[in-house]
Amino acid sequence: MGNKASQLPKEDLRFLQENTNFNKEEIKLWYKGFMRDCPDGQLSKEKFKEVYAQFFPCGDPEAFCDHVFRSFDKDGSGSIEFKEFLLAINITSNKGDPQDKLQWAFSMYDIDGNGTIDKAEMASIIEAIYSMLGNSIKDQQIESPQERTMKIFSKMDTNNDGVLTKEEFIQGCMHDRCLYQMLTADGEGPKE
Repeated sequence: MGNKASQLPKEDLRFLQENTNFNKEEIKLWYKGFMRDCPDGQLSKEKFKEVYAQFFPCGDPEAFCDHVFRSFDKDGSGSIEFKEFLLAINITSNKGDPQDKLQWAFSMYDIDGNGTIDKAEMASIIEAIYSMLGNSIKDQQIESPQERTMKIFSKMDTNNDGVLTKEEFIQGCMHDRCLYQMLTADGEGPKE
């Protein structure tokens, strides 16, 4: 028999089968890879940034990673355990439900956790995205983070109070495929 610590506990497997779109075999494969890369069962912020940097060799993903990591580290422990990791992968993958993706995206954009997104928070995330994309967008005509933020707010801030509620954010994204794709990093957009 294999080492007990190297096997995913049955209750975690059951929980992940019920709460993700991954099947039993996929969950076990993810777990095996996670434990290979994080033998102590914890993904540190540094390791997370290391892995993320491989996907964006032309840019600097550090600031964006901070935002993503914060939204995945639900218990605020400074590391991500396997269940948090796979729930996050499920939400951000193409298998994820658009509403779930938007809930997650909202929590990432709501930096101070007060239940709304203000213009400074939105601009901060957009700036981090630009930094992460680096040279890959260098030659494109792009708006400044502030200009992009103003456009987003003009579409989403339905009551013009200067902040986006979760409802405004989700409704705005669900009715604008381009905004949805940009704010969730989902190439497909919500299904009509």
